[in-house]
This record gives sequence, structure tokens and C-alpha cells, in this order.
Amino acid sequence: MLIGGISMTEWTAQQIPAGAAPGTVILFEGTAFCVCAQSGDMVRGGTDGIFFRDTRLVSRWQLLVDDEPLEPLDLVPADPFSATFLGRSQPRPGRAESSMLITRARYVGGGMREDIVVHNLSKEPAGLILALDVDADLCDLFDVKAGLIRTRGELSREVGDGSITVVSREGDRQRGVRISSKGASAGPSRLSFFVAVPARDTWETTVMVQPVFDGDVLPPRFPSHRPVERADPARRLQAWQQDTPVVLTQHSGLGKALLRSHADLGSLRIFDEDHPDRPPSVAAGAPWFMTLFGRDSLLTSFMTLMLDRSLALGTLWTLADLQGERVNPLTEEEPGKILHELRGGVEAGVLHGTPRGAAYYGSVDATPLFVMVLGELRRWGLHHDEVKRLMPHADRAMEWIEQFGDLDGDGFVEYQRKTDRGLINQGWKDSFDGINFADGRIAESPIALAEVQAYVYAAYLSRSLLASEQGDTATAEECADRAARLKENFNRTFWLPDRGWYAVGLDRYKRPIDALASNMGHCLLFGFIDADKAPAVAERLMSAEMFSGWGIRTLATSMGAYNPMSYHNGSVWPHENALIAAGLMRYGFVNEAQRVAMSLLDAANAFEGRLPELFCGFGRNEYPKPVPYPTSCSPQAWAAASPVHLLRTLLRFDPWIPYRRTWLAPALPPGFGELRIERLWLCGQQVSIYTSGGQVRVGNWPEDIELIDEPRPPLMTVEPAGEAR
Repeated sequence: MLIGGISMTEWTAQQIPAGAAPGTVILFEGTAFCVCAQSGDMVRGGTDGIFFRDTRLVSRWQLLVDDEPLEPLDLVPADPFSATFLGRSQPRPGRAESSMLITRARYVGGGMREDIVVHNLSKEPAGLILALDVDADLCDLFDVKAGLIRTRGELSREVGDGSITVVSREGDRQRGVRISSKGASAGPSRLSFFVAVPARDTWETTVMVQPVFDGDVLPPRFPSHRPVERADPARRLQAWQQDTPVVLTQHSGLGKALLRSHADLGSLRIFDEDHPDRPPSVAAGAPWFMTLFGRDSLLTSFMTLMLDRSLALGTLWTLADLQGERVNPLTEEEPGKILHELRGGVEAGVLHGTPRGAAYYGSVDATPLFVMVLGELRRWGLHHDEVKRLMPHADRAMEWIEQFGDLDGDGFVEYQRKTDRGLINQGWKDSFDGINFADGRIAESPIALAEVQAYVYAAYLSRSLLASEQGDTATAEECADRAARLKENFNRTFWLPDRGWYAVGLDRYKRPIDALASNMGHCLLFGFIDADKAPAVAERLMSAEMFSGWGIRTLATSMGAYNPMSYHNGSVWPHENALIAAGLMRYGFVNEAQRVAMSLLDAANAFEGRLPELFCGFGRNEYPKPVPYPTSCSPQAWAAASPVHLLRTLLRFDPWIPYRRTWLAPALPPGFGELRIERLWLCGQQVSIYTSGGQVRVGNWPEDIELIDEPRPPLMTVEPAGEAR
């Protein structure tokens, strides 16, 4: 893949996340990841280790030569799941320098494989003792994150022929790890190798780290008997690179960001072993959220429709399998509800177990987003048979909205946690203090958030369109009417005429939460804001108190709770900015949308192409580059999706394939240069788009799809004229 003339190998494995300790390396694949020093060792304590299914399998990993640590030389990145660490042994007495080079090729997936090669660069044979010191605390991921190093249950250790197995037993649950290497001499916490290397020759071995669950040692993703390039993670990533679109651009910032996002999204995909033929879903982000999330995974798949629709389809099916069936206050499960997150660690034992982990349902927005994404997939051409199979799940989600979502009958969807174990706030700003009034007071639940009403509106419109296609006129009209009433009620109740902006939400007393915040920007995306109020919203979002120069803040600088170093009260979130930019463009605020998009691409450039989950909200006039947020996930799925969504926004690209038309009216900023997209899948064909200087050319365009060279009408909520296919 080539983007802007940058080769894949230059950008695929920039492994140091924003805000991490210097020298930190993260390798990840699916639900597995590794955190280590740039030397490859895991000896610093803290968050170092090998993790899988929310459990730290390995807490110590250090390679020694003659009981001395290696001298690090270099890190050679390859893919998001692999890297090679170069080091040399300490010089022996009487020698000025070492002649022993040790390379460690590491591959993370399920557990880990490490290929160790000793290169004797001298003209004399060499003998040495190579040792790998290891330990396993089997801590829960969130204990590690909180700095609580504790092992749950009874820990046992078994030493075998070239292997060390550590298992934790708690009740009828069992989890552990097996570390093994053929030819090794094993002790309780060390694998030793007695090595003789001929002159100018090499010696090599492979060490495997395999999870153990309920007595079963899981098969390795990178088996030692198979070439790495033929292992499942490598083949999947290669197929992803070959099947997804190629973007060539003269804008280096966009090129770097897209290439970085492409690689990260490819490795954040989760493949369901129980359904090998199903498309993948997507994990929320490394290191703390390498699991399926409702809101995050749905928004990520929505934002990447231009890149790969299968990600959205796989996410919908996986979430559908785990859709709520009963009322359970502890997990906040309710019939039809879409989960918030799926967990597999020790802490998950307090939740309702499923074959894939434990599900927690404390999210107010994942359920309407499920229906919205299904509708968007249909607009992109998802076959009606696939839609028909998912419709029962969409209808159950709509039933949840109507039966459980509106807690007090006022027509708005609210949230309130069911027990003290649940999240206090259950929208996307889910920190405990993330929803507050202008004076800084924290709002009390039940809370009806502005953006949640927009998501519900989008869900009603999607269900209306799907019903219309199926000839179900009654349901189509009912959902369209509900959407119209919700929009009217929202614009009457949430609009603050004396302030010139929309309330963040309504609190338990039905008082408007009057802070100037970013939430209303989401409403633009779905055409939920009245046209006469949209200019004021755009002006507020782009004001100096909201726009930092790197993006739109979550909370204005004039608000009582503003803190540019907080998680949700003044920081900048790339995914939110990408959604807001799309909304601004939808309402015709082209310059404003371009300004947000370019500021994000500048921020991405400052982060070496990889946008983090969030960064601090300091102004661009205060510091020459965006200030990292210390514990930001990087890579993070919806941050990685942001450049893809920005590209679609700047192209003003809106397919409505069932109605045989697509809008394409590029609005690239001045000086952006040429942009070309190849291998963009549309109606089973790979099309190309070229734009420069306001001109557009397309190649291999489907003959029966009308290409409309103007923006889609901003408030169009019904299907285009014509019968759906």
C-alpha cells in the first residue's frame, strides 16, 4: 500500500504511544498485547507484561547472557503485532567490545512467540549461558492499570521438560500461562540454554507463551513450525492491506495519518473463533481496551465504512449475539439492550458470564447506534438478505429504546445506573464528572444527553428506511413520525435562546444542563438541529473558548469545570472532532469543517501520524504542539478511524446504493493538492476517484449508479426518489 509516496514499512509500527513512559513499546493483535521497554525486556514493573483476555500472562521477561542483561542496540518495527529487538552481550574481560549480537523477533497474538538468534561475529567459537528470567502474576488488567499487583485465587507452578506453567485457581475458574522452549533447562522462573556457537555462525531457539484456560493450553497464533508470514494474524493483515482502498495524496499529513490508521485498524480487529466465516469486529484500543465495546466499536465501524464495510457487519453480528435478554441490575442488562463492554479478566467474574467473556451493559447510546449503523450499512449496499437476518435484533433494540430507554415518559432517552457497581455516566463522556453545569456543578441522573437523542433520531430514520424498502408502510411512517416528534421536542426543550447553544442534557429535575460543551456538535451529523439554529451552533463550536487550534474541546474554557488536562472537561478527542467536522460539512459550513479537519491532521503529524484517544486542550497559541494526555490509549480504534472519516467528509461522499445514486462533491481546502483513491469497493466493483483543483474524475463507476456532483441535501431524511433494490 502506498499513501503519498510513503512506504508501508516506514509507518506501520511506530510503537510508542502518546503519553507513555519513554521507551515504551506496545505490540498488539486482537485481544492480546505486549508492553515492554525498547530493549524488549519487561522488568520495569508497572504495566509491563504480556496480556490476553484482560489477564497479564507474563509480568517479567528478561534475557540474560552469562547472567548479565543485554546492551540494547535498536528496535526494528515490522507490523503492529511484531518487532525485532537488537542487543549485544556485555564485553568479556580482556575485550573492549562484544562480538555477540542477539536478535529477538517477537510476534504477539493469542500469547506470544519470540525467536532468539545469537550471532557470533568473531573468528573464534564462543560458549555462553543464555537465560530467560520469567514470572507470571496473572493479575487482572484493571488491577495492573490501577497499580494493584495482586493475584486472585491460589497460584500453582509446574516445571516440565523445557517448560514453566503457572496457573491461578479461583473457585471453578482457572487461568494461567505456559512458557516453553525445546532444548531449554527449566527452573521455577528461568529457562536456561547452554550455547556453543561456531565462529561467524549462529544459534537459535524459539520461546512460546501460551494462555491456559480451564486446563486447556490454547494453540499458538504463530506456531513455531510455520513461517511467520503464513500465520493467521499475518495472513489476515496482508489480506486487509490488499483488499482495502489505496489513497495517494500530496498532503503529507493526511498520508501519514491514513497509513498509520490503516495498519492500526487492521490489527485491532477481533476474529471470532466460534464463527470463523464471520467478518471481524473491532477492539476499542490498546493497551486498556483490547476488547469489544458497544459504543466504540459501532462508531469506529461507522467511521470506517469508506475503508471496509465488513468491520461494521462483523461488529453488528457479534453485538447481536450478546444482545440483552433479561433484566439484571448488576450488569445493567435489559431485553434488547446492546452491551457496553465485554471482559475476560478476573474482575469479569462479578458479571454475567457468556461463552466469550462477561458482558456489562451500562451504555445508553450503544443500542440506538446499533440500529443507525445497520441503516448506514444498507445505504452502502449491504444485501437485503443480510439486513433481513439482522432485523430482529434491530427491532429488539428499538423495543428497548421505547420500553426501557425513556425512564420517565417525557419522550427522551435517559440513563441512571442500577447499582453502585455501574458507571455513573453512561454516555460517551462516562467519567464521573463528565456531565456538569456551566458553574461546574455535577449533574445528577437520570440524565437525557443531547447527543443520545440525536442517535435515537438516527435510529428511527434508519428503521423507517428499512421498513419502507420491505414494503412495511405502517412501520416506516410510524418511525418517521417518531423521529419528527423527537426532533421538534428536542429543539424546543434543549435550545437555550439566552445562551445561543444547546444544553448538554436534562438532569433529574428536568433542568437544562447549561454548559457550553461539544455534545451538540454530534447533533449536526444526523441533521437533528433546526436549520435556523445551526449557524449559532457552528459559531459557538469554532469560538476561541471551544476551538483550541488543534480541535474542538469537550468543554469551553469559560465553564466552571474546565480543565485542559482532564479526561472529558476541556480535552480534545479526535473521533469527536471527526464527527463534528462531518456535521458542519453536512449543514454547509465548509470553511469550519475544513478548519477542524486540518487542525486534526496537524495534530496527527505532531503525533507521528497516530492520533491518540485524546490530548490536552491547551491552545495552539500556548504550546507549539498538542500536549499528550498521560493515560491516553494509543492506538485507539475511533481515533484511528478519524482520518478515514475526515477523508469522506472532505470528499462529501454519500452513497445511497439501494436507490442507485451517490453524492460526490469534494471540498478540499486550498493548497491541498491532488488526491486519488483506488480500489474503493462500491456495488461489487473497485472504483477510483481522482480530484484536484475542484475537478473530479471517477473510474470503473457502476453503470446503474447515478453520480451527483453536489452535496447531499443537509436535512434529507427520507429515501431518494425511486424504488430500492
